[in-house]
Amino acid sequence: MRPSGRAIDALRPVFIQPGFARHAEGSALIRMGGTEVLCAATIETRVPSFLRGKGQGWVTAEYGMLPRATHSRGQREAAKGKQTGRTQEIQRLIARALRAVVDLKALGEISVTVDCDVLNADGGTRCAAITGAWVALRLALEKLVRAGTLPALPIKGQVAAISCGLTDDGPVLDLDYREDSAASADANFVLTADGGIVEIQGTAEKDPFTEAQFNTLMRLARTGTAELFRIQTAIVEEALKA
Repeated sequence: MRPSGRAIDALRPVFIQPGFARHAEGSALIRMGGTEVLCAATIETRVPSFLRGKGQGWVTAEYGMLPRATHSRGQREAAKGKQTGRTQEIQRLIARALRAVVDLKALGEISVTVDCDVLNADGGTRCAAITGAWVALRLALEKLVRAGTLPALPIKGQVAAISCGLTDDGPVLDLDYREDSAASADANFVLTADGGIVEIQGTAEKDPFTEAQFNTLMRLARTGTAELFRIQTAIVEEALKA
């Protein structure tokens, strides 16, 4: 039995609250078990210098963790004067995931920055951030369409992410911190609703894992993201009706 009592293919309880950051063009507070991430999308009518005059937009992301998001206080990166390598890697991952499902040409010379701030961490923060960031981005771009700034929604599909790992209980879906810290291997799967793969990050913490084990993790990830896509869709539809 897993520490949480869940089945091997069960997600932690997922809750997404759209519009949590009232001043942002689009936002979502996502909770996956004990992990909570606030995702807020900001729209600007300009693009980075390398895209000026090219008629296309840009989507990027920033990621951070509050000092007491973890069991002991972490120093603010602003106080250190620089971001850690982990932070930079995660925010680039989030940005890549979002750009994979946005038509940047259709966006025009508009930039969207999605800030993902971890309020509470209990494993899977980058995956929760990607899943919540898509909701925030979708709602922000809908505002541009409704305002007449864009003729159509420049989103090509949905993206979500989930972690899977090999533990003493075997291959499992959606690791919390307790499982993640003891797993012999773990992987983050960033997938699209039409079956595409954006990125897979997999690591053996102990012995190498086999292709068969990886395929099992992939099947679990497909199961988990299918449920996340369903939740994303329901939340967006409800928010747009409101």
